[in-house]
Amino acid sequence: MQGVERGDRELLDAEALVGHLVPAGSMFAFLAGHRRNLFPDGEFEDLFPSGKGRPSIPASVMASILVLQTLHDLSDRETAEAARCDLRWKVATGMALDDKGFDPSTLVYWRKRLATSGRPHRINDAVRTVVEETGILRGRRKRAVDSTILADAVATQDTITQLISAIRRVDRQVPGAAGQIAKVCTGHDYSRPDKPRIDWDDPAARDALVSALVNDANALVAALADTELEGDAEFALALLALVAGQDVEPAEGSDGTDGRWRIARKVAPDRVVSTVDPDARHTRKSPENRRDGYRAHVAAEPETGIVTDEKVTTAAGTENSDPAVAEEFLDAEDGKRAWYGDSAYGTGDLRGGIDDAGHEAVIKPKPLRAPVEGDFTVDDFTVDEQAGTVTCPNDITRPISRTRVATFGALCRACSLRAQCTTSKTGRKIVLHPRDDLLRQARRDWADKPELRESYRTFRPNVERVISQIASRGGRRLKLRYLGTGKNNAWLKRRTAALNLRNLIGRGLTHTAGAWTLAT
Repeated sequence: MQGVERGDRELLDAEALVGHLVPAGSMFAFLAGHRRNLFPDGEFEDLFPSGKGRPSIPASVMASILVLQTLHDLSDRETAEAARCDLRWKVATGMALDDKGFDPSTLVYWRKRLATSGRPHRINDAVRTVVEETGILRGRRKRAVDSTILADAVATQDTITQLISAIRRVDRQVPGAAGQIAKVCTGHDYSRPDKPRIDWDDPAARDALVSALVNDANALVAALADTELEGDAEFALALLALVAGQDVEPAEGSDGTDGRWRIARKVAPDRVVSTVDPDARHTRKSPENRRDGYRAHVAAEPETGIVTDEKVTTAAGTENSDPAVAEEFLDAEDGKRAWYGDSAYGTGDLRGGIDDAGHEAVIKPKPLRAPVEGDFTVDDFTVDEQAGTVTCPNDITRPISRTRVATFGALCRACSLRAQCTTSKTGRKIVLHPRDDLLRQARRDWADKPELRESYRTFRPNVERVISQIASRGGRRLKLRYLGTGKNNAWLKRRTAALNLRNLIGRGLTHTAGAWTLAT
């Protein structure tokens, strides 16, 4: 059943005895005085529908602990130790000095209850309510978007480790799989916990092992193909099929039908990097910076630093790209906004969404690349949407196809400007985005309007400070502690809630006469 905080204080109440040691204006002091206003018991009643059993830790206490845990980036064990031994935590949560605290598994219990409830992000929602009541965002129409890569909580696995782990997972989770593994999997003894015993310095031995493991995986998938599965069992078999194909290719001189395979000389674009956390992905923030993990997307009001929306996605895939998630943030906002973003957000689709919604885009255009360095770009071609034509710098006009391609082809052969336009033997081809007009106008505005560039330089960089606060703690880059997109998204929601709350506390947040107000 749900526990509630006592109205009277205990004999060794930490706030009464040592509360004066906690710095005023800190998160600890704020929670000591306002946790019950911020996280009232009534907002958590649905987590305990039966009303039976021992009373839980009060919701206001546990919500405060989850906020502090996320803000300070502590493990469950470190959090339990802090609640037992740190006077600041005892003051913040209303504990007595001799309170022994709780077992670390209690945090898992509460996170699971929240995740399976109808309002899994209610801690974040509570802080958003405070933000709205204070009016800090009233009249502020700017939003800046950015993203960062967060390292996953698992080790990146090589192909051989993934294949063996995936087969063992099928053995554990699929009914009847053990018998099929014993029958069709002959390339390795999957009951052994150690690595295969081969000469790892011999390329032929490694290729032979890869072939054996891939053939075992394919044989096991085929043997279980007609078995009706659901839940974890279905996922385990699907994961095995995926890892058996994502990293391998037929060996040299083979088409794959003879069972000879090798590790592919490339990286699959949506590669699963670990069977322990199948949602983690390879990604890049730049050509030189390859990382594994998840992508955290954020929208913030740049003048105050208040985070207005956030989302964790897998780090690969068009649907998880910066502009795709920014469109989701756009749809969630009421009223007109000015959206600030770097060139990664300068796609035609996002600009179209912003324009269609009546918003303003203050987004740096993506740089144009000419086929011949320093010469004609697509902006040197004149597009007539009404006539459905494209005219090149030499006044040659071609129609726009249904797929929005203008092909100059053989007309380029005798063109006097060919050396400045293309190096292709088949001539120049112009591919137009459906919102090409917005892309062209954005490039013109960026070049012709210094006030646009000045506004970008003034407000867009502020979101990088927000990103830094989310992704680091004490100068150390954070590493995610949870597996899967859902749990890490819940972590990000709590993280931005804690940061927003700290931001408001720094502005003098208080609760008086039943309302949240700011001193500044």
